[in-house]
Amino acid sequence: MTNASIAKAVKILEGLAAGLNDAYWEASTVDRKDFFYDIISAVHSELSEIGKLSVLDHDLVYEPITAEFRAARAKLTRLRKVLDEFVLRSSTAAKLDGLINDAVSLPVR
Repeated sequence: MTNASIAKAVKILEGLAAGLNDAYWEASTVDRKDFFYDIISAVHSELSEIGKLSVLDHDLVYEPITAEFRAARAKLTRLRKVLDEFVLRSSTAAKLDGLINDAVSLPVR
């Protein structure tokens, strides 16, 4: 997804936030909850900054705004590799797999 619009990125990030929220509540250990919470905070921070943009800007090409979200991309890549271990519910894991792939494919710049 080399040229995703801001509007498309918002849809991806909102979906990712919802999927991670499900995984957070399904997590059985505090360490895993902390892992999910860290990524959730980064996604919310990014969405908050995007929310400050004009609606007219939503057709522009998306570029990550916050350093926190850029750093969280490494955790998303790690999560994709250990998804079956970290997310025990099959439906949540399947949903997150697609959402993580979409989020990681957003441009980095």
